[in-house]
Amino acid sequence: MTRGKQKIEAQRKNAEKNQKSKGSQFEARAVALKVICPICKVQLANQNQLGDHYSSKHPKDKPPSNSE
Repeated sequence: MTRGKQKIEAQRKNAEKNQKSKGSQFEARAVALKVICPICKVQLANQNQLGDHYSSKHPKDKPPSNSE
């Protein structure tokens, strides 16, 4: 009887250990978004997205250079 309980406990501990840690998607998203639009302060992942953002949201303005 004791061995059955030990087996169940071992399986439970092993399942907890192998379970992936659940992190916040907000934290992962904040790390990925590195470029900020200087006009509307929208966070974007890269310069290409910034260019696309400017063409759709700020068509009258010129996108900043890559050095910014």
